Amino acid sequence: MRNYLHTAALLIGIVLPVVPAASEEDLRSTVDTIVKPVMAEHQIPGLSVGILLADQRHVYHYGVSSRETASPVDDATLFEIGSLSKPFTGILLARLQAEGSVSLLTQVKELLPELSQSPLGAASLLELHTYVAGGLPLQFPAEINEQNFLSFYKSFIPTTEIGTSRLYSNTSIGLSGYLAAKIVGAPFASLLDKKVIEPLNLSDTFLSVPKDRIRSYAQGYTSSNAPVRVNPGVFDDEAYGIKTTAADLLGFVEASVNPNRFEGSLKAALIAARSPVYQVRRMYQGLGWELYRAPARRADLLQGVDPEFVLNANDIDPPSLHVPAEMVATVSKTGSTGGFGAYALFQPKRGTGIVILANRFWPNSARIETAYSILEKLDPGFFDD
Repeated sequence: MRNYLHTAALLIGIVLPVVPAASEEDLRSTVDTIVKPVMAEHQIPGLSVGILLADQRHVYHYGVSSRETASPVDDATLFEIGSLSKPFTGILLARLQAEGSVSLLTQVKELLPELSQSPLGAASLLELHTYVAGGLPLQFPAEINEQNFLSFYKSFIPTTEIGTSRLYSNTSIGLSGYLAAKIVGAPFASLLDKKVIEPLNLSDTFLSVPKDRIRSYAQGYTSSNAPVRVNPGVFDDEAYGIKTTAADLLGFVEASVNPNRFEGSLKAALIAARSPVYQVRRMYQGLGWELYRAPARRADLLQGVDPEFVLNANDIDPPSLHVPAEMVATVSKTGSTGGFGAYALFQPKRGTGIVILANRFWPNSARIETAYSILEKLDPGFFDD
């Protein structure tokens, strides 16, 4: 794997509005027809949908941000997006590398001498960030905290050879973000603000919600309808900590759709994050983003969130050399916390994208089906089933 991890193709596409413009009334009616039954089926109190279509943004809100207060979801409502935070971290790492301050080839043992004799010490930042560091688990054991996390990594025994199989893992990608910040000598949160959030003009995107925005922070609900918000955890900022609005998340997607609006290391990072590092079944792994062929196939997207695929190690392959880079150009990512469920899906070449944020946990497959139902109406060429 290490021979080709570092030769991922750059998916540089020119955004072309290939979709005929629809009236705002027709767009809203289409989304209403699909979203309202989904909310009823999954008992979702509040939901926002953001759509990028024909180079135009459209954002629609539904329901309430809190059952207790009955406050309606609006432009200011902040949702937890869980693992949709991972592409933010990926773009940060890619930008730091483009600036020359971080190399994703750096091995853990060079940064944490405490792990020089541990198997994990041989893993690179890139291998950590793309979940191929030997089978690190999804979550930390309950007893691990910010004071003793090194003991967890010291005692870790790889279950597969490093660089050969993917196992989705917060403990893996979280360490990559932590170590990148360690190299630079700055807190991760401040680096993310300075290098990603502020340059992309995401004024309603936070790791820690400011006091003056707490009233806009939606209340989350578990699958059993208990109120909940995400708890602090080891490397939560790096792996699943962002809270944002639908408009800001759509702006983040738009930046990744059309990185040519930016310059230098930021442009390079936006492109690198949505470029394939390796292939695993029908998915290509990017830096946080998950990639598929274009036009998209619903079955491929659903396979990427199937629990059997996500929760088990899968052997990886190099990106297929006979597949043109522009075909690996559907970009997808789900994100969940105990009380929220989000999704983002886009194709740079078409200039089409969608984000969905909800303040109740609901199945990943249902989020994909909802996005599919909307986009097959608004941009039929997005999918090929």
